[in-house]
Amino acid sequence: MARINYWNPEDEKFWNKEGKKHARRNLWISVPSLMLAFIVWQIWSVVAVRLNDIGFHFTEEQLFSLAAIPGLVGATLRFFYTFAVGSIGGKNWTVISTGLLVIPATGIGFAVQNPETPFSIMLLLAALCGLGGGSFSSSLANISFFFPKKEKGTALGINGGLGNLGVSVVQFVTPLIITSSTFALVGAKQVLSTGQHVWLQNAAFIWVIPIVIMTVLSFFGMDNLPNAKQSVSEQFVIVKRKHTWIMTVLYVATFGSFIGYSAAFPLLLKSQFPEHVSLAFLGALVAAAARPVGGWIADKFGGARVTAYVLIVMGLGATGVIHFLGDKQFGGFLASFLVLFLAAGIGSGSTFQMIPNIFIPKEAAPVLGFTAAFAAYGSFFIPKLFGWSVKATGTPVTAFYFFIGFYVISLVLNWYYYQRKATPVQTFVKQAG
Repeated sequence: MARINYWNPEDEKFWNKEGKKHARRNLWISVPSLMLAFIVWQIWSVVAVRLNDIGFHFTEEQLFSLAAIPGLVGATLRFFYTFAVGSIGGKNWTVISTGLLVIPATGIGFAVQNPETPFSIMLLLAALCGLGGGSFSSSLANISFFFPKKEKGTALGINGGLGNLGVSVVQFVTPLIITSSTFALVGAKQVLSTGQHVWLQNAAFIWVIPIVIMTVLSFFGMDNLPNAKQSVSEQFVIVKRKHTWIMTVLYVATFGSFIGYSAAFPLLLKSQFPEHVSLAFLGALVAAAARPVGGWIADKFGGARVTAYVLIVMGLGATGVIHFLGDKQFGGFLASFLVLFLAAGIGSGSTFQMIPNIFIPKEAAPVLGFTAAFAAYGSFFIPKLFGWSVKATGTPVTAFYFFIGFYVISLVLNWYYYQRKATPVQTFVKQAG
């Protein structure tokens, strides 16, 4: 593929004649690559649920840790992944980051076949799944360079939202795929206490071939953009910007909730409503599907306004979960949690739409990755907080009071800096430009 030597999506003539087709091709290769990254990142949220059923003997806190540790590692890696696009190119980094996913996918497939596999090895494999979590920052930073400002919210919503869909895909596909011998190409079956045969290794092995395919497709189908290159020191100026940190708080509240609840929801269902654990995929599905909608609505009505409504609804959703958990009413619990997931998904899109409108393009890309890095810690702290809450108080309800408090703080910050008239951000935009 010919190398791109000029790129200016704000030039309407260039965009319509040449830029649009390149941007869309890169977007539609980026989406499945990111989806696979999320699948690997969140695979433990469903594998951990089945481990003790096939002969492992881990405590509930250890199982929550296996679901949480990929979040810790993935969030930390996002800081490095954020700056990789500017350093070595978006295409190059997509090829590398996608190819690396083969390592944890293969390792998990072998490890789950032996109930004698020590917890330390499982924890290491869970940590390696963090490689998938890091990809979000580089993917969003890369795609942000391809589109004009007026379309960034929608493009980032599509890339992020459909990529996030990997969480729901892995939670939906895994219970189906592990019961089928058709895909049991490697390893023996396991027997549940009910007598049912499963092949838990399928949950990991099934993704190896798609990972290889997308690695090759990224190599031949994506582009490195000339104006995306910048040194780490040039990108690192964003940490001095006050609005980098404010937007980080808002994105932690939205996407951090989405990914954290997604990681914890299967285990939460199993501990509270075990007969309904098969519905665990619904939360991530609703949130991921809502994210592109959030970006699109924010393009139309303004990201700050949409984010404000989102945070209010998230607070109400969390309150509903507390109420119905106390009454042990599954219908109300599920409905409230899905409202929480829906709002978090919309908010993930609306907050990301705000960033390109606050920062100049060369700063917007690393800010997207930087805020995403902090937000990804939600997939570690939320499961861990649930684990602590259950251990300390006997119920996950206590954790939700912390979440509601954080949503209130985020709502106030959003109103003060971005929603009210004559907001301080207007001065910042002029200074940054």
